[in-house]
Amino acid sequence: MTSENAAHASSHTFQVDLRGLVDLLSHHLYSSPRVYLRELLQNAVDAVTARRAADPAAPDRIRLYAAPDAASADRPGGPAAGLRVEDSGVGLTEAEMHELLATIGRSSKRAGDLESARAGFLGRFGIGLLACFLVAERIRVVSRSAREPAAPPVEWTAADDGSYTVRTLPPAARPEPGTTVYLTPRPGCAEWFDPARVTELARDFGSLLPYDVRVGGTPVTDLPAVWDRPYPSPAARRVALAGHCRDVFGFTPLDAVELNVPLAGVRGVAYVLPSAVSPTQRAGHRVHLKGMLLTARAEGLLPDWAFFVRCVVDTDSLRPTASREALYEDETLTAVREALGGAVRDWLTSLAAADPDRLAQFLAVHHLGVKSLARHDEEMLHLMLPWLPFETTDGQLSLAEFAQRHPVVHFTRSVEEFRQVAPIASAQGIGVVNGGYTYDAELVELLPRARPGTAVAELDPDTVTAHLDGVDPAEELALSGFLGVARARLDPLACDVVLRAFHPLTVPALHLDDRAARHERARADEEEQADELWADILGSLRGGTPRARLVLNHRSPLVRRISGLGAPELVGSAVEALYGQALLMAQRPLRPADSALLNRAFAGLLEWATHPPGAAETPGGNGGDRGAGREDGR
Repeated sequence: MTSENAAHASSHTFQVDLRGLVDLLSHHLYSSPRVYLRELLQNAVDAVTARRAADPAAPDRIRLYAAPDAASADRPGGPAAGLRVEDSGVGLTEAEMHELLATIGRSSKRAGDLESARAGFLGRFGIGLLACFLVAERIRVVSRSAREPAAPPVEWTAADDGSYTVRTLPPAARPEPGTTVYLTPRPGCAEWFDPARVTELARDFGSLLPYDVRVGGTPVTDLPAVWDRPYPSPAARRVALAGHCRDVFGFTPLDAVELNVPLAGVRGVAYVLPSAVSPTQRAGHRVHLKGMLLTARAEGLLPDWAFFVRCVVDTDSLRPTASREALYEDETLTAVREALGGAVRDWLTSLAAADPDRLAQFLAVHHLGVKSLARHDEEMLHLMLPWLPFETTDGQLSLAEFAQRHPVVHFTRSVEEFRQVAPIASAQGIGVVNGGYTYDAELVELLPRARPGTAVAELDPDTVTAHLDGVDPAEELALSGFLGVARARLDPLACDVVLRAFHPLTVPALHLDDRAARHERARADEEEQADELWADILGSLRGGTPRARLVLNHRSPLVRRISGLGAPELVGSAVEALYGQALLMAQRPLRPADSALLNRAFAGLLEWATHPPGAAETPGGNGGDRGAGREDGR
């Protein structure tokens, strides 16, 4: 700025549009008009706290009177005001009225003789009274200072257009120190001043306040807190906490976990949800600040892995945000979060050590969420993985118990694979975990981190085949013609045929493949149906020659009968039927080529069954051969 311009500079102050500011607060700072009552309670509690800091014997009365009991002196002979709030607090002088009530953003908890009591204050931002304009068109405050007993009472009246007046009143207008606030409802906001609604809000916000708070003559506070009350027995305590949980959250908990962080002034209880929830669902906890309900939807109070609990706590150290509806993220909150997470972790550990039945009940509900977090949370992995249930060839077991039974923990990546190989693997002594359910395969692979020294391996066709008994070379050579026909029939489907002997005898054939084989088969199918350009691209992606495998069971009576058939067509149809049956047993999705094969095999077998040997005519002119084939198959 040049000296010439500087000579014309002048100082100005911002002009505040109060109506616009109230609209901003209602849409962006406060979540609901209901907070107006919390702000009134908060101002009254802070005023009482300030007076008792200087005079511990001072009264601690806070009274709320809803219409029609809240008669308003600013409307003589007119309708009743919406609400009247009286407190026996420190009060205000006329100068303080101008300085504090008419200056947005300045807190009455200022430096000076009240600074020593700051730790007991709830408010920090000096905008609490402004929140009343969310529901009121006029605010009237009558106050008498306890610090200047000779000063007369003062009246401050403000409208939502930003105007206000201040006047002194006769001493008889307020004989005792303290403050009374009158609210006149906005049009359309009368519901917020209904006596039942005021009582409900006062109890919700103020049930743990340490002062004598009443709506009319009805007490608001309910002290001591449910978690601090003496009980005749642990069972009685559980019943009381379960009732509290139903009242607050609307569910009966699986269990209740005591929360106590003395250094941070945090006391409360965590309730374990009785039904499964998504681990990504943001938990809402009820947080009281020095007895006043701060929010019923606090996030970040516990670690993310503790998604299965909902908490109610009272604290005197955590900092609220400007709206006083959330917690300020700082070092104190981080320390409290770790400490509360430790309490929940200790509860899980105690269940594992002393009450495995209750732990099993908990995991039956929350296993999926616990598994999800265990993948990324090292503490949860070490704590819970040994206890989580998995489907295995030995039944429903924890991984720790399963690993004790088997030197190598094999697993499949799909439910279909597991269902196909489970009876075979079990009969051969191979231990297999079903990793096809959500997160299970990942957790099995993480098992060595939680249980060092454990060998884990994905089950592949070679492993299964290697555990099956081989067939005598002379017998296999005698069946070379049968195997040649079988291989020729399944070669177009990229499936090899091998002969092994295994249990149970009721399984005539086993279809084995791996992810590479499935990927190559899907690519080949796509290439076959694609246009020329896309087919060339897919062809360039062709890998090696991974192929599926149909393992025929030489011990199966059915396979032995089929291998004795002399007619190649009949043998081919029977092998195709075995292939289709193996796919269905594995619950694999059928490709168009697989469906066509099943239809062909079914039609072929029906044809042989309906044209016995010696029939005069046989479709296709091969009646003699098919008859001979059927004769051989008897």
